[in-house]
Amino acid sequence: MSESPASGPPPQIPPTRQPTDVPRAQRPTTTLRQRLAELRGPTVAPHPLDARALAALAANPGCKRRALLDGAGVDKGVLATALGSPAPFGQSQFAFMRGNAFEAKVKADGGAELLRLLYERLGGGAPAPDQHAATPDLSAAGPEGRAARTALALREATAAGGWALLDHPMLALEVAGSPAYLEPDAVVVHPDGRWTVVEIKSFPMIDASADAAKVGAAARQAAVYVLALERVAAVTEGAEVGHQVLLVCPKDFSNLPTASVVDVRKQRAVTRRQLTRLTRVEDIAQALPEGTTFDPACAPQELESAVSSVAAAYAPECLAACELAFHCRSRSRAEGAVESLGRSVRGELGGLTTVAGVLAAAAGKEGDPADPTVAALRRAAALRAEALESAAVLRAEALESAAAVRAEAPEGAAACR
Repeated sequence: MSESPASGPPPQIPPTRQPTDVPRAQRPTTTLRQRLAELRGPTVAPHPLDARALAALAANPGCKRRALLDGAGVDKGVLATALGSPAPFGQSQFAFMRGNAFEAKVKADGGAELLRLLYERLGGGAPAPDQHAATPDLSAAGPEGRAARTALALREATAAGGWALLDHPMLALEVAGSPAYLEPDAVVVHPDGRWTVVEIKSFPMIDASADAAKVGAAARQAAVYVLALERVAAVTEGAEVGHQVLLVCPKDFSNLPTASVVDVRKQRAVTRRQLTRLTRVEDIAQALPEGTTFDPACAPQELESAVSSVAAAYAPECLAACELAFHCRSRSRAEGAVESLGRSVRGELGGLTTVAGVLAAAAGKEGDPADPTVAALRRAAALRAEALESAAVLRAEALESAAAVRAEAPEGAAACR
């Protein structure tokens, strides 16, 4: 007779191991979203990323501190205030109103002036847009609804084969596993299915050129929008996202709009690499000490320790783009890091990483004389000493001459007025 499983002895069930008995390497790994929530704080909602923040992140790709904080959704402004180094960020009310008034002027009459400027510079062989250019309604409930409505409007406008102007569309871009909702000033759909991002800025364009730093910031911001549009275009038949964006600014010192074409392929590539790196913030988070948190409710000493545990790449340019820049600058100066003098200076100094080391090398106390950087510093120090010595000799001679003139002057002579 065959033996059935039920007739045999009961199976031996191994004792349940408690979580504390499981080796650390064998414990279930915490998901990225859970880990970032722990870093942010148990009761702190994630701070949404916008295009400005993503563009600033791409401008400093070597900063692990900003990558982790932005990936975790930490509000850097609140964190900087809790650390005692608040950043005086924000646009003045006057500049805000001026920018809104200029944008309204550009988009008046169904965007006729905007479409005219775009056709003059990026029209190609398509027929000129007329008053019948489509301006779809993009209103919906919540950012998710607006993003879905924008995607639908883009598909419908592309299928229609005409000009369409999307005013303040909502785009979604996945950042560190979470959606970031972005709102460009406008997106224009061409009859051939090409999509062009339009950036409207209130800084002037004088003699067909604008401030290079401001144009660069606008290009990085537009590159973020291009990346977000490419996700929609990938599932839209006949659609293509243009890598040339239209930058609209006031002409000279007037309020009349003018435009320039900016190629953002380089900025797009840099931003794409940085966002790919940002999606791997788990690698940075795993290297942090156990219990690290950036919850602003913690004591300043604990926050200081948490922030210091993540490497930063401070540069003076950070002051215009990051809320933690003043905190990082004070720490960089306290450590005597040459990065506080600027990226160009840092690049010229080679292996010398501190101001004290640079001064010691220039004085001949440290460094290899065969090192070109050390040799250049010592030569510069010698030239400076020679110039100061010559200046001291000239000053002494001038004082002697003045004293001789006073001695030879007749007594009682009236002083020169």
